[in-house]
Amino acid sequence: VDEALTFFTKNGEEKINKKIQPLQDVGLGYVKLGQSSSTLSGGEAQRIKLASFLGKGENSEKIIFIFDEPTTGLHFHDINKLLTSFNELIKKGHSVICIEHNLDVIKCADWIIDLGPEGGDKGGNIVFGGTPEDLIKNKISFTAKYLKKKL
Repeated sequence: VDEALTFFTKNGEEKINKKIQPLQDVGLGYVKLGQSSSTLSGGEAQRIKLASFLGKGENSEKIIFIFDEPTTGLHFHDINKLLTSFNELIKKGHSVICIEHNLDVIKCADWIIDLGPEGGDKGGNIVFGGTPEDLIKNKISFTAKYLKKKL
């Protein structure tokens, strides 16, 4: 994708660039054009769907996007690209729900629902619902203890 964008920019192919730019915007610049979807990880597949939607332009219908651990295995730089893409969706009036364990992502949330107090049989209960700033005051949440260091 990165090489294709460079090539098509040099050759004045704006129409093609407009179609593939969203792939780079969501951190998939390293993917080969034409690469089989069966070779992509779950996170890469989620980001391809996101790029596809971002490339469509304006849509009057508001959508709720649900992502399951979209940052797993990503470099910090690519996480920032993904968060920028999420913010673009939010600016257009859409909603983004993420199931996430990365505290650098959690701290950016408008609203957090924290499940616990532990995992497995000792978890699964809602221990908190609110902003990151309010979560760090929660005495029951293990997430609060670690999130406090990030805020």
